[in-house]
Amino acid sequence: MRPVRHIDPADDTTLRSILEAMKDVGVLGAGRLGRAASIVARMFKDSDCFRFLSLSGPMVPGGLRGIISHLVKSGYINAIVTSGANIVHDLVEAYGGAHYRVPPQKDDHELREAGMGRIADLYVEEKDFETFEKGIYDFLDALPEEKMTSLAPSEFISELGTTLTDEASIVRQAALHEVPIFSPGMMDSMLGFHMYTYSTSKPFALDFVKDLRILGEIVTNTKKIGAIMLGGGLSKHFTMGSTILRGGLDMAVQITLDRPEGGSLGGAPLVEGVSWQKVQTEARFETVIGDATIIFPLLILGVLG
Repeated sequence: MRPVRHIDPADDTTLRSILEAMKDVGVLGAGRLGRAASIVARMFKDSDCFRFLSLSGPMVPGGLRGIISHLVKSGYINAIVTSGANIVHDLVEAYGGAHYRVPPQKDDHELREAGMGRIADLYVEEKDFETFEKGIYDFLDALPEEKMTSLAPSEFISELGTTLTDEASIVRQAALHEVPIFSPGMMDSMLGFHMYTYSTSKPFALDFVKDLRILGEIVTNTKKIGAIMLGGGLSKHFTMGSTILRGGLDMAVQITLDRPEGGSLGGAPLVEGVSWQKVQTEARFETVIGDATIIFPLLILGVLG
C-alpha cells in the first residue's frame, strides 16, 4: 500500500507542482485531477495521438473561449465536437457582441421585456443575437451556389470561420489551422434556426452523413486517439461513439457535473465505455467530478505551465 502524500504549501507553489502533488495524494477529487493532468500531458506530448476536445454546456460564455482558442492555435487540439450553442456564443463575440456578468436588478420576466437572456448568472443582449443573425445571413448570401447543398456541417463551420476577423474566435482559429469542428446537434441552436429560416426562401441544406464519413476517415487513419470531454450529452457520445470503428479511445479525460445514477452517458464513468468498445481495454482514462469552467483552466495552465 502507498500512503497518501499530503500537499506541502512550502513546496507545491505552482499549478504544475500542485497537480503533481494531487497525483501523489492519489485519492478523492485531488487524486482524480492529478491523474487527469498526467493523462492530458501525455496526450499533448504524443505526436501520434489525435486529440479531440468535446464541449457541452456553456463553456464559451463561461469563460473558456480564450483557452480553447489558444489550444487550437497552438496545435494541442486536432478536432472539436461541440453543441451548436457553443458555436453560436463564439460567433456572437466574433461579431462584436459580449457576455455579461453583472446581473441587472430584474427578474426573468423583466429581463425578457428588456431584451436580455440569462444563462445561470451570465447575461446576453438580444441586439447581439440580431447582429449574429445578420452575420449568418450575409455569409449564406455570399456562399457559392455549388456549396449551398453540398457541405457537411464541419465544412460549413470552416467556411464560416474564414470570413471572421476576430483572432480570439474558436471558429476562426479552427478554420485557419484546419481543425474540424463537428456539431451533431447544431440544428438545436440559434445557428440551426437561422439556417432553417434561410432555407425557407432559398435552397440550402447540410449533409450530416458526410460529416460521419469525414470523422470515420479520421478515426480509422490515426495511430492513437485521445479526448478531453467537458460535460456530457450528445458531444460526449459523438466523440466516444465514433471511436468504436477502432475499438475505442486510447486516452481520455472527462470533467462533468453529471451523475451516474440515472444511467445517462453524460454521467457515466469512462470505464463504462470499455464494454461498448468506446474505450480501449488498455486505455488511460480518468473522470473528474466538478465544474469544467473551474477545473479545465487550472488543468490546462498547470499542464502547459
